[in-house]
Amino acid sequence: MGKYVIAGNWKMNKTPAEATELINAIKPLVADASCDVVVGVPFIDIPAALEATKGTNIGVAAQNCYWEKSGAFTGEIAADMLRAMGVGYVILGHSERRTYFGDTDATVAKRVRGALDAGLTAILCVGEYLEQREQGITSEIVAMQTKIALEGVSADELSRVIIAYEPVWAIGTGKTATAEQANEVCAEIRAVLTSLYNEEAARAVTIQYGGSMNAANAAELLAMPDVDGGLIGGASLKPNDFATIVAAAK
Repeated sequence: MGKYVIAGNWKMNKTPAEATELINAIKPLVADASCDVVVGVPFIDIPAALEATKGTNIGVAAQNCYWEKSGAFTGEIAADMLRAMGVGYVILGHSERRTYFGDTDATVAKRVRGALDAGLTAILCVGEYLEQREQGITSEIVAMQTKIALEGVSADELSRVIIAYEPVWAIGTGKTATAEQANEVCAEIRAVLTSLYNEEAARAVTIQYGGSMNAANAAELLAMPDVDGGLIGGASLKPNDFATIVAAAK
């Protein structure tokens, strides 16, 4: 099975000083974690986060990257730049990037390619909007997003891809997919991976659920057979809540 990974997505929150304070609060609470722990911080916080997590079991993720190595791309950050700093992970294709900033399935695929070429682990987000779930096309949408993002990704490179199933209607809304709904889609993603690669490779991929996972519902969600972790939004900014979710990932 995929390795359990609990990753916080801090979104556009925390100054560098606040990031250091939050990580220092989290560190002792997750020191004995039986899963991988990651904090996904704003670009400006990366140096502080890397310093604060030095010598700990906490990895650092960026929240996006561009696919070109350098050039006239004002405001963008190359995957190689992140890698040179010591970042290990990058979150790609989050619905907020797709909804507000023009990311498409095609550009997400390019970002995944850039991240893998730079040696990063890509946390690839996929998920449907509420109207798509109501239309009964969740499986098709999520399968398409997954297939396009992984085009040209080898079975060897797949070991550096984490997939986060994030139903858009459940992000920051307080609504959560039921444990059964979450598991059903995570299982469908694994079936897509089996068709693209093989069953062994598919079983080894970490498939997270992200969509208002919190301290209260984490244990039920993480007990599902195809849910291998969580991409945590609001709760990742609360040390005790985040630690509770980490503890639930056994």
